[in-house]
Amino acid sequence: MDFGICVAADGRGSTEDGLARPAPARFGFRIAGSGMESGGVTTAGIGDSFISSPAYNGRLMAERLYDALLVLSFGGPEKHEDVIPFLENVLRGRNVPRERMLEVAEHYYHFDGKSPINEETRALIGGLERELSREGPALPVYWGNRNWHPMLAETLRKMQADGIRRALCFVTSVFSSYSGCRQYLEDIERARAEVGPGAPRIDKLRSFYNHPLYIEAQVDCVRRALEEIPEERRGSAEIIFTAHSIPLAMAEACEYRQQLQESCLLVGCALGRNQWRLVYQSRSGPPGQAWLEPDIGDVLRETPAGKDVVIVPIGFVSDHMEVVYDLDTEAKAICDGRGIGMFRAATVGGHPKFPSLVRELVLERMGQCAPRAIGRYGANHDDCAADCCPVPTRRASSALSPSSPRAIAQR
Repeated sequence: MDFGICVAADGRGSTEDGLARPAPARFGFRIAGSGMESGGVTTAGIGDSFISSPAYNGRLMAERLYDALLVLSFGGPEKHEDVIPFLENVLRGRNVPRERMLEVAEHYYHFDGKSPINEETRALIGGLERELSREGPALPVYWGNRNWHPMLAETLRKMQADGIRRALCFVTSVFSSYSGCRQYLEDIERARAEVGPGAPRIDKLRSFYNHPLYIEAQVDCVRRALEEIPEERRGSAEIIFTAHSIPLAMAEACEYRQQLQESCLLVGCALGRNQWRLVYQSRSGPPGQAWLEPDIGDVLRETPAGKDVVIVPIGFVSDHMEVVYDLDTEAKAICDGRGIGMFRAATVGGHPKFPSLVRELVLERMGQCAPRAIGRYGANHDDCAADCCPVPTRRASSALSPSSPRAIAQR
């Protein structure tokens, strides 16, 4: 099929502050029937589709041997009595007052103590197992979490007992930051050290914010949300992409904003929507500490009454508390109070194409296919540099404002 991606004809795009800015030179790609060159990025064919990425970036394409796939996620409580132990895990080693933690716990109690993240991770794993069984490679799939059962170290022990020596790891986080990437690498090494000699070697799969299958799935999620709006109002609906806010100092040390902006641009262009906004949510931290803005709540409070908005949680792979509470509860209340029609796009992890995306990332890391990427940048690196997404120098303090457990942990 054809899947054209381009900057608006007038050369304008939107940034996280919602203002139109001069866009980079026009770029594009097409999944079609022959190799082509697009926007200065080399493309080459794989079957009936085409890649848009640097020419392998010097990757060794000899097949690498792996004997399992590990899905690594944030984790979440599944019943009322899980909530406090879960939050204690999230906040371990951080100077957060207990009363502050109890405030966040109320978000979970609003849903009887259950976060949807574990259930959605199980569904993703089921899809991956079916995809790998049907299409290969025939790898068993394991699941470990950072903050709740199954804990990562528990999973690595099971993998070791099962004879797993080397596994690939898919982390349920799309965009590069300390908490979305490097901290998971630290989690892996800490768990391996806990398991001890003979712990499986784990290689993390790369970021995929500009992979064509990821963009196609996101486009479909947004399109389905748009279709919920009456046709006569659909064209004037505003698309608002949202992602977890992080401290500005952390954002300036990684590619988080750049990757988010690129994903939003690719999705917006594929939809033929050149006007969109990237905003942030779930911020925390001392009042004087700068975090990425604008905040979703502030944006909605400034949105005219009677407007329709499609909120796209592009920064999240699956529904969890930042989605079902911060968006479906708090943001929805703002919209209802102002007479704004709110339509929320589904998170991308439940899309039928998502297991195929993960499978392709596995194949490319095994040297069985070339890495694909679209837009202005190539495929992301496999191995992080020593100074990539550095550890934040400032942690949350007792001056925290209400937000999610990820925010109070300065995720």
